[in-house]
Amino acid sequence: MSTSLTNTANTAHAQRLPGDVALWFFVLAELSVFALLIAAFAVARFLDPAGFSAGPEALGLTDGVTLTLCLLGAGSCVAAAVEQARGNRLGRAALWLLAAQGLGWGYIVLKAQEYQHLVSQGLSIDSGGFFTQYWLISGFHFVHVLLGLLVLLLLSAHLAWRKPLALSTLESAGIYWHMLDLVWVMLFALFYLLL
Repeated sequence: MSTSLTNTANTAHAQRLPGDVALWFFVLAELSVFALLIAAFAVARFLDPAGFSAGPEALGLTDGVTLTLCLLGAGSCVAAAVEQARGNRLGRAALWLLAAQGLGWGYIVLKAQEYQHLVSQGLSIDSGGFFTQYWLISGFHFVHVLLGLLVLLLLSAHLAWRKPLALSTLESAGIYWHMLDLVWVMLFALFYLLL
C-alpha cells in the first residue's frame, strides 16, 4: 500500500509546478530586468564596436570558464539536494546544499579576484563602453549570487537541524539558483566570448 502512495505522490508532484508560485513571478521579473540590461549591452556594443572589442581580452576566457563551472556545478548540487529531499533524505540534502555553497563561494572568490585584477589595470565602471556595461550587469548578478548563497545557507542549516521544511521552499531555492545559472550562461557569452 505504501508503494502505491509513493507512486501517487510522485504522480501528483509531476503534475504541479515546482516551487512557490510567487517565486516564479519574482524570477520572471528578475529575468526581465536582466533582459533589459542585456539589450542595453547590445545597443551600446552596436554604437561602439571598437570600445567593446578589447573587453574579453582583459577578462580572460579561462576565468570565465572556471566561473561558469562553479555556478553550473552549484546548480547541479542544488538539484541533487531537491531530489534527496523528495526522498526524505534530509541529511543528504543538507550535504548537497553545502557542496553547492562551496562551489558558489568559489564563484564569489574568483569573481572578486577578477574585479580586483580589473581595478588594478585601471578598468573601472568609468572606463566606458564594454566595462561600464560589464560592471553594472555582472555586479547585479554578483549580488544575486550572494543572496542565493544566503538562502542555501539557511536551508542547509534548517535541514541539518531536521526541522520541518516544505519541499516547495527547497524547490524555490533551486529555481532561483537555476535562474542565476541561466543568466550567467548568457553573460559568459556576452562578456567572455563577445557573441
